[in-house]
Amino acid sequence: MTDHTQNRPRLATATLAQLPASVRRYRYNRDRLTPGIVHLGLGAFARAHICDYTDEALDVDFGAWGITGINLRSTDMLQKLAPQNFLYSSLSRDVTGTRARLIGSVMNVEAGPASATRVVEILSQPETRIVSLTITEKGYCHDPASGQLNVQHPDIQYDLASPEATRSAIGILCRALALRRQGGLKPFTVLCCDNLPHNGALVAGLLRSFAALRDDGLARWIEVNVPCPSTMVDRIVPAVTPQDIMDAEALLGLYDAAPVAHEPFRQWVIEDRFVDDARPAWDKVGAELVSDVAPHEHMKLRVLNAAHSALAYAGYLGGHETIGDCVADPLYRDYVRSLWTHEILPMVATPPGANLAQYADALLLRFANPAIRHRTWQIAMDGSQKLPQRILATIRDRIRCGLPYPGLALAVAAWLRYARGVDESGRPIDVRDPMAGSFKEVFALAGATPQAQVSAALKLGSIFGADLSDDDSFAEAVGLAYGRICETGIRSAISATLA
Repeated sequence: MTDHTQNRPRLATATLAQLPASVRRYRYNRDRLTPGIVHLGLGAFARAHICDYTDEALDVDFGAWGITGINLRSTDMLQKLAPQNFLYSSLSRDVTGTRARLIGSVMNVEAGPASATRVVEILSQPETRIVSLTITEKGYCHDPASGQLNVQHPDIQYDLASPEATRSAIGILCRALALRRQGGLKPFTVLCCDNLPHNGALVAGLLRSFAALRDDGLARWIEVNVPCPSTMVDRIVPAVTPQDIMDAEALLGLYDAAPVAHEPFRQWVIEDRFVDDARPAWDKVGAELVSDVAPHEHMKLRVLNAAHSALAYAGYLGGHETIGDCVADPLYRDYVRSLWTHEILPMVATPPGANLAQYADALLLRFANPAIRHRTWQIAMDGSQKLPQRILATIRDRIRCGLPYPGLALAVAAWLRYARGVDESGRPIDVRDPMAGSFKEVFALAGATPQAQVSAALKLGSIFGADLSDDDSFAEAVGLAYGRICETGIRSAISATLA
């Protein structure tokens, strides 16, 4: 980064006049922007989605909705954005090319574990009216199978023992809400934008559970006064690559250390429930404000996210680097189509105005976008947190209806094979998952046979719940697919499933 900033102009307020006319940029007066939103988890997705919508909304209906980004685990984004006055470029990619747009909605970033106290102070200020989150499934310190707060989670234990020095997102939110209550301030709206079922209700429950461990009065106040709208977010946003940085510089004529690349498509469905109805004009720039998000969320989790995870594990084992590579392979393309047609879509309620078959067809085109290189390894992260809602929920539905689920069982088996940490060529897999240690222990103790490994893995109740852990037919279906993967490889296992 040093060489770039020394040798050529860097994106910053002073250099905006140098931007080519082809680069779209905000029209509002950024000098007049004041804070209103605090966003926890300012990663690539948030910058390509929530910050993007907010930037456009400020153009249409300007207000006090500047964003303060919070990254408690890393200072990387702060180090990249601060020298640019928190400006960055958004790169929309498809087969026709790449288009750049300048985003100005982020005003500041607080970062690093030491910033938690400062974050609580910011959240406690009256100008903070919305706290949005994209902290990934594992950031909520909950049990994925039950949706309940994991009181034994190290961060929750730390927060309970150190009330003045919280470090979990749930603990920080509760601490700030407690201070607002004590100060006679209204609460902020908590807007979860992670891929969790009924995400608003889930976060509300976690906040109440944590608060009750300290103060029943606070828990009751949160239940009555703190709105936690559910949302559904959709945009494919790969991790930023060196090529993205080079492309941004070519388009801007300036060095941008923190561009974000994404597909053109975006969707945001939001339950319209905010403190004093205060929110940016997201509805004027394409967001859907609705009374019930559940049908949209259900469709996206079960259709898009399920297919993403199934392709990620099977694709990685089969040597495919990206989702695009997967769907370009006829075998994998047939697999995901079969998953949707025969197992997933029949279990999904159609949201108003939607057509499930058309939705799946559109997803396949999005997956195939050659300009978006969404790595299977990236999507494969945190499978223990993702599979319960993306895959296992549909399996439970099919079990209740007495229906088979060979393709979904294969997806679970591919994840278990991936979680072993060694690919089909004997090379190590870098398994990024909060339960990676548990996987190693399970497979080390299980023995050498595929059936023993499956039996041991399915006892992880925090993932599979008591119902699936004790379901012999589920163990048989997953065991059959897992055995095929281990004995003949993933491609042969897919072929057998499709036969």
